[in-house]
Amino acid sequence: MASSEVSMYRDCVLAQKEAIPAIYGDVDFSILPERYVSGVDLGNSLPSRYKPYAQRALSDPERVENIRNYTMMGDGVADAYAALIPEYGFRTLVAMLEDACENGIEAVSNAPKELVTFIHAMEATPDWVDMDLVEKGARQERIPLVTISPFAIRGAFIATFMNKYTALPMTMTGTLSDSKSARRVLETASFFTATAMPGAMARFGRGFQAAAKVRLMHSMVRYNIMQSGEWDVATYGIPIPQVDQMPAGLIGIFLLSFKLLGKGRTHFTSAERERVEMARYRCFLLGLPQDLLGETPQEIVDLIMARALSLREEFDDDTCGELVRGTMDAALLDDPSVRGRIHSWMERGFSKYFLIQNFCDGKTARAEKIGIHYRLEDKLATAVTILVIIASSGFYTLGMRIPGLRSLLDKNLVNKIASLLDSYGHADFITDASEYKLAAAK
Repeated sequence: MASSEVSMYRDCVLAQKEAIPAIYGDVDFSILPERYVSGVDLGNSLPSRYKPYAQRALSDPERVENIRNYTMMGDGVADAYAALIPEYGFRTLVAMLEDACENGIEAVSNAPKELVTFIHAMEATPDWVDMDLVEKGARQERIPLVTISPFAIRGAFIATFMNKYTALPMTMTGTLSDSKSARRVLETASFFTATAMPGAMARFGRGFQAAAKVRLMHSMVRYNIMQSGEWDVATYGIPIPQVDQMPAGLIGIFLLSFKLLGKGRTHFTSAERERVEMARYRCFLLGLPQDLLGETPQEIVDLIMARALSLREEFDDDTCGELVRGTMDAALLDDPSVRGRIHSWMERGFSKYFLIQNFCDGKTARAEKIGIHYRLEDKLATAVTILVIIASSGFYTLGMRIPGLRSLLDKNLVNKIASLLDSYGHADFITDASEYKLAAAK
């Protein structure tokens, strides 16, 4: 990115103050928040195998500045629409957005200009998007969504909760305790699963609408928290900034890119490119700018590493621990059948394994310290689950390579995804300010 472009995006950050004063009017954008790390000590903070990647990610001053800018940037078009809450009420805003997504903006009587701008921004598909590749990528995504995701959704969801600077908005909204924790897990699973259905991310697809509602939900959280006066910008920056959307939307292709670079490969195969384009377009619908969506394996790793290194590491048990324990203890699916009980047993054990391997450096003792106990029955459940995942993934992956079976297996996957969506339940993607625990920000 040229320095003039960096300057332009810096101006965009500052412009939020006047463009959306209800959210950003009192923000001092000259403050570099505590969450942001500007001088990373790579000697102490990373294992040696990651240092070359980290050094490269931080070697470009313009990339670093870009990440810094987006650390203080929200979602302009969705934020402006959410700022209409006092005039319309949050449920009316959600209803109008649903109507616009399902029937077109013309169907919304007296649609506010902020909604028109929001919808048009999502409809403005970038030139770099190839919808044919996106659809092919969705077909590939259906295999892991059917074979792995049903067992990993809980463990993957807690990634945000392992750092107090990204976890606090969830604590303040009061939506991740007891049954509400399960609801948010299932809503997240529902979103990513829905986007893999045939045609889901086309203009009137289910994934398009889900992305719009997720964006509005995040913007409503920003509005409600910033209106409360309880949010500490000097410590936490902007609630749910653009850079915090990157891990959820890009983690799959980041892991793929990291693996390829480790093998000395710098380009994606045709099949890998399909997966990448699907993920990048989904991120576009979620509001991420192209600057945060790398195209090559190296660009993707550089961006994700730069973002990760910019976030100060801190695990606060009152915030992070509460969220992790609440999510791991929540009953996700209420299926009393023998099959349902077996699935719940497998899912709970595998989720703990996923947590330990990905967020506790593979050490059970670290999980114990935050109240997650990985017992013998959990280890057995994990072993059974891994065997099932390997067998089912291998079956579908091999079968999809056979022309005579590909179409039949894909229909089978679509049917299974439809069943999963039914089991996850209706995803509201709403946030109610009356449920917030705003005192948690102090």
